[in-house]
Amino acid sequence: MSTLQIIDLRASVETKEGRKQILNGVNLTIESGQTHAIMGPNGSGKSTLAYTLAGHPKYQVDGGQVLIDGENLLEMTADERAKAGLFLAMQYPVEVPGVSMTNFLRTAVTAVQGEAPSIRTWTKELSEAMKRLRMDPKFAQRSVNDGFSGGEKKRAEVLQLELLKPKFAILDETDSGLDVDALRIVSEGVNRAKENTGLGIMMVTHYTRILKYIKPDVVHVFAHGQVVETGGPDLADRLEEEGYDKYLPEGASESALA
Repeated sequence: MSTLQIIDLRASVETKEGRKQILNGVNLTIESGQTHAIMGPNGSGKSTLAYTLAGHPKYQVDGGQVLIDGENLLEMTADERAKAGLFLAMQYPVEVPGVSMTNFLRTAVTAVQGEAPSIRTWTKELSEAMKRLRMDPKFAQRSVNDGFSGGEKKRAEVLQLELLKPKFAILDETDSGLDVDALRIVSEGVNRAKENTGLGIMMVTHYTRILKYIKPDVVHVFAHGQVVETGGPDLADRLEEEGYDKYLPEGASESALA
C-alpha cells in the first residue's frame, strides 16, 4: 500500500505581466488502488497541478509538501520522481524524432527499475502490451510519437504506463482528442494497469465521458487553484448537468477563461 499526499501545495508561473500564483493551497491524498478525478473549469489550475507534481521547470513551488510514502517529491528532480513511482500521461505528448519507441521504452524501464530487462523478455512484454492496446507492431520501430495521430499518441502514453508500472499515475486530460473506440481502448489499458499493480490514479479531466470507462472513487472540483468540493461519483453527474458556473468568479464565463 502506497500513499501520495499533497499538503498545502502552492505554485506560480512567470507570465508577461510577472509571476502569477496558480496553485493556492492544494490538499489531496491518494492511496494505492484509488482513482481520483480532478474536474473544474478552464483556467482553474488542473494542468498546472499535474505538471508541478511531475517537476516541470516552468512552475515554481512556493510552499507546501508532496510526499510519496513519506518521501518529499519536491526535493527530487523529474527523473527521481519517476523512479519514486510517479508517472505523468501528458495532454499533448511530445514527438521525439530519431529515437525509436522500443529504445525509448527500454531505456525508461531500465532507468526506473535500476536494471535492463533481458532482450528476450523485453521483446515479448512489449509485443504483448502493444497487442492489448491494438497498436501496429511496426510502431515499435518508429520514432517516439513522430507522425502519430492524437489517438496513437495517447495509446503510446498508456503503453508507457503499462510497462513502467508506477505507483501513481497522473492522467492530464487523456480523453482529449480521442474518438469513442480510442477512448475505450485507452481506458481499458489504464484499468488493466490499476488491476494488475494497484495503481493509484489522479485523473484530470474537463468532461465526464472518460468517467464512464474509468470509474472514480472520489471526485474533486478544482477552482481558483485549489480543491473546493469533494464527493463521490455522483458529483461528476451533477457537474455534467449544472456545469461549473457556480465555481467561477462573479460575472465570469468559462469560455472567457479558456
